[in-house]
Amino acid sequence: MNVAVVILNWNGERFLRRFLPKVVANSQVEGVEVVVADNGSTDGSLELLRKDFPSVRLIEFDTNYGFAGGYNRALFQIDARYFVLLNSDVEVPEGWLDPLIRYMDLNPDVAACAPKIMDFSNSERFEYAGAAGGFVDWLGYPFCRGRMLSVLEKDEGQYDSIRDVFWASGACMFVRADVFKEVGGFDDLFFAHMEEIDLCWRFINKEYRVVSVPTSKVFHVGGGTLPNNNPFKLYLNYRNSLFMLHKNLHKHDKCKVITIRLALDFMSALVYLLTFRYKYFSAVIKAHRHYFKGRKSLNAYRAIASNKPISEIKQILRKGILLEFFILRRKKFSDLKL
Repeated sequence: MNVAVVILNWNGERFLRRFLPKVVANSQVEGVEVVVADNGSTDGSLELLRKDFPSVRLIEFDTNYGFAGGYNRALFQIDARYFVLLNSDVEVPEGWLDPLIRYMDLNPDVAACAPKIMDFSNSERFEYAGAAGGFVDWLGYPFCRGRMLSVLEKDEGQYDSIRDVFWASGACMFVRADVFKEVGGFDDLFFAHMEEIDLCWRFINKEYRVVSVPTSKVFHVGGGTLPNNNPFKLYLNYRNSLFMLHKNLHKHDKCKVITIRLALDFMSALVYLLTFRYKYFSAVIKAHRHYFKGRKSLNAYRAIASNKPISEIKQILRKGILLEFFILRRKKFSDLKL
């Protein structure tokens, strides 16, 4: 098999019913298989898949292993040249796979690529989870071509060039299977959120490239599993960001970067406390506590890793994105000249 399009599902019956028919219809390419890996759903997902989608391969798990653990368990039992990780709330048009397959076939040094990810509810605007390719600043804060923090740009063709990026969105990520397995797949510690940035950082540390291929385009609903105002999602983002930095930073960058991030996180926690958002305050404090508890496992990874200094990775912004956005008022990716 050349390509496995793998959807990880957890209680997403409504999304499968709406979007899976187009995934099946528009992935009718020789050597392509559509797979749904179910993370212990308790809604009607399994019945729907068995009844209405007999051509879709179904992998069932007994519980919810999260995005990282669920995909690892699925992908390590699939034999394919390429994996496409696709959220259940993504609409794919006809021909969406062709540019991605073609680019990966021609560029064996590319570990992962991603299409342009547009907002399903406003197809002229980029979607938050990936837009036209992801980057981070030197403190590990993510942003995208087409999405600066929470500001989403209108797509006017300004990011239609194929270019190297720092990370590809897990909402729709095209991955070279042997490289995914070479680096050990996702880190199960993350459960969900930031795991794709950690994965792509590990690709880059091993001299592979990550690329945005905007000649392919998909449309993402977003927030289908955890809404943006969920304290558990906030906890995962704060904790996993620290996990990612601790694992992947070069030894000469780690202490400075993590010290500053911990201080900035604590300032955010104080703002939550002073504005009576106690659940958010608790989420940040819990994230820090679990980061410190998890450092033994993170150090075990560092002991065998060969991490690049920030200065050697062109896709890391040397300036702070918070300063650029809030003080210098640079609200578009094109303003950064990265």
